[in-house]
Amino acid sequence: MLYYLFEYLEREFQFPGASLFGFITFRAAVAIILSLLISTIYGKRIINYLSKKQVGETIRDLGLEGQKEKAGTPTMGGIIIILATLIPVLLLAKLDNIYIILLLVTTIWMGIIGFIDDYIKKFKNDKEGLSGKFKIIGQVGLGIIVGTTLYFHKDVTIKEEFHKAQQEIVVSNASEVKPSNPEIKSTKTTIPFVKGNEFDYADLITWINPGLEKYAWIVFILVVIFIITAVSNGANLTDGIDGLAAGTSAIIVLTLGVFAWVSGNFIFSNYLNIMYIPRVEEITIFIAAFVGALIGFLWYNTYPAQVFMGDTGSLTIGGIIAVIAIAVRKELLIPLLCGIFFVETLSVMMQVSYFKYTKKKYGVGRRIFKMSPLHHHFQKSGYHESKIVTRFWIVGILLAIVTIVTLKIR
Repeated sequence: MLYYLFEYLEREFQFPGASLFGFITFRAAVAIILSLLISTIYGKRIINYLSKKQVGETIRDLGLEGQKEKAGTPTMGGIIIILATLIPVLLLAKLDNIYIILLLVTTIWMGIIGFIDDYIKKFKNDKEGLSGKFKIIGQVGLGIIVGTTLYFHKDVTIKEEFHKAQQEIVVSNASEVKPSNPEIKSTKTTIPFVKGNEFDYADLITWINPGLEKYAWIVFILVVIFIITAVSNGANLTDGIDGLAAGTSAIIVLTLGVFAWVSGNFIFSNYLNIMYIPRVEEITIFIAAFVGALIGFLWYNTYPAQVFMGDTGSLTIGGIIAVIAIAVRKELLIPLLCGIFFVETLSVMMQVSYFKYTKKKYGVGRRIFKMSPLHHHFQKSGYHESKIVTRFWIVGILLAIVTIVTLKIR
């Protein structure tokens, strides 16, 4: 909203300083500051309100050190993250940008699913919360919306090999410089560490018959559904000890911000020889607000936590990360960048599968880990949760650096 106001003031009255809002970097800086202030200042008020309404976490006795002391800690703190993200985005982003619209829909959609789950747990006294099948239905529904929009919307395009074309630079305003070759619709994405690092989802079926290309949208939407479901559930499993999910997610999202900015800037795209995606740079505003919200939430979520994000936060975080990765066409980097989520999910799958296999074969179920997800295994091994979280963050930073390096190493 402020973007449009200052654009009007600049156009009609040449209002001093109004042109700053035309720059992505300025609006991103304001967004992160504003989201930090909202999450830290008003976050405390939300925590107090949740405490007043007795929205406390019910802790199952898993035999973990310090677990009983956490009983009664306010949950549903994901509301802080959602509000601290949405308010700056609504104020500072271009609200007609299709990528911003999709991320707003994702935030609200996944936030509602998570809120319903937490609400059932707390106010309906059902420890299981929202049935797993309904969560999956919600995730699949979002995947269909996102996949369909990204495939069919006219503003979701790329520009190929623009660095080889005659670069006729057109300066449309203070913040936009674009190459002159035409935009095209494409289902191409990026494969890390490969020289010719573009992969077209249509190739998954056109090798059978080139005429099947018209059905590529089905393949693309199925891929989007899988990614959104996997990442949102991975974030949900990672949210098990104080500060782990929020800190890890902040590292991931900040890295995606780098990709969004360079992919939406044709000069850097040209220099790095990567896919140029028009209009995707606006996601930087959303990412800045989201990172600020996550860091502000950490103010209250680090050990000992004053609030838990609940499924309201974890499902939303995972959904947002998935959609950003797909939008900037870096979704194949998710196993690397979101390595913490991936390992946490894998540990649960391995534990459950091995337990069922050994129970069927030997009559007694056996375990690979002392407890899953993986962070509980380390807790059971005697590590303090602060040490576990810090070391997981360090691993997350290393993975983020390696992910950024893929821009040049192929």
